Amino acid sequence: MLEVLLFLGGLFSGVVNVLAGGGSFLTLPILGLYGLSTSVANGTNRIGVLLQNVSATWRFIIKRELDIRNVLFVTIPTIIGAVVGTSIVLSLPEKIVKITIGIIFLFMSYFVLFTPKIWEEGKKEKSNRFLSGFVFFLIGIYGGYIQAGVGFFLIYALTMLEGYNIKQANAMKIFLTLMFTIFSLILFSFNNKVALIPGLILGAGSFVGGYLGSYLNSRVNKKFIRYVVAGMMIFSAINYLFFR
Repeated sequence: MLEVLLFLGGLFSGVVNVLAGGGSFLTLPILGLYGLSTSVANGTNRIGVLLQNVSATWRFIIKRELDIRNVLFVTIPTIIGAVVGTSIVLSLPEKIVKITIGIIFLFMSYFVLFTPKIWEEGKKEKSNRFLSGFVFFLIGIYGGYIQAGVGFFLIYALTMLEGYNIKQANAMKIFLTLMFTIFSLILFSFNNKVALIPGLILGAGSFVGGYLGSYLNSRVNKKFIRYVVAGMMIFSAINYLFFR
């Protein structure tokens, strides 16, 4: 029964992560129900994240909705940040991190809801390259640390700093997550923080969900995606602040 729940959780999280983000807020508790400790669940969850982003990235490239050359500049600092974040994941005060993230999500959800023009159309100009590199490095640290919700930060940075609209940002977010997850998963594996069997079950559902999410991304309007992003942000903030 738990195996079915893992597969369905992976399927749903794959769709949600491609359209917006926050799917790991569902899969991490399910992995906990499976009997995994927090640190092992955090590592095991990366298998599902990796596979869903493999299928979604492949579809985005095939459909010519993703030009990898446009996102290569921010890929390197994101990967470096993820390696740093993964390396320190067990050393930071978890309670403080959760509260801080919850507050940030609430703050960001305001701009997602009430600055629709930037989110739906992107900016006409890009921000300073040094600033972008630094911000994506910080996002990588967060992604390496906990993964859950990193898509929110990537979408926000890609729209506000790099000037892409939300559909473009969604495709690029998936590619960036795929790249840094490879390195993060390797580090978790070397430290025996990955349970292979539940990870593969979760990953199978996530692979299908990632493909479905990439299919839906090109067929739903940008306003709907923006509302999904905002809704998941608020839900995640409440989850962090009051229920974890």
